Amino acid sequence: MSHATSPESEPTARTSTGRTNSPPAADRAYQHVKAGLLDGSYPDGALLSEGEIAQSLQMSRTPVREAFLQLQAEGFLRLYPKRGALVVPVNPAETQALMEARMALETFAIDKLAGQGTDMLRAVGHELTEHPACDATDLSDADMHESDRAFHAHLVSAAGNSIVADLYNTLRDRQLRITSTARTHEPPRRDTVTHQHTQLAEAIRDGDPERAKTQLREHLLHTVRALGMSGGTFLERD
Repeated sequence: MSHATSPESEPTARTSTGRTNSPPAADRAYQHVKAGLLDGSYPDGALLSEGEIAQSLQMSRTPVREAFLQLQAEGFLRLYPKRGALVVPVNPAETQALMEARMALETFAIDKLAGQGTDMLRAVGHELTEHPACDATDLSDADMHESDRAFHAHLVSAAGNSIVADLYNTLRDRQLRITSTARTHEPPRRDTVTHQHTQLAEAIRDGDPERAKTQLREHLLHTVRALGMSGGTFLERD
């Protein structure tokens, strides 16, 4: 007697070692929903349906429910029984804290590179001017946000302090969420952001750390203001 199987329990293709190529259904559901949260497909205040997501992924509701619970624990969702999962709006205090942390870490990177000599500063600046974030014309919205994050991560990593680089990388999800919420991928903000990246990269390439830090501050303030928020005294100072 044959037994029906749910979509997520159906056999998947196996490798020569006998391992399956497909991740568990709960992981697939988690990655799918989180990607939508980070790229803005699921905007602040949206109510996500467990059933609709399960149907779109061709799986039962159980793994989607598990994904929702994990994302609630991470602060992205708030669950309401029999109604769905609310996308928690970006918190102004968290946004300001994130931008202050970025300013501190990226400023450190610029100063550290400058301390290693003008040649090092210029070399990193040249790498940054060639980065896709300086010309996002052909990038998708999701790639635009990821490229933006990668541009700044490259700057921090180039300073050669692994602790600072690791700290910066822990901000990844929050960075992507905030830039997507600020709609920095949409015209004319897309053009403004890529121009600001170019200005920052050129200041570093020209061996001018003070100008670079000024460009960085303006760039971060642009995102904060796009959300209708204040940068606070740390970012707004002269």
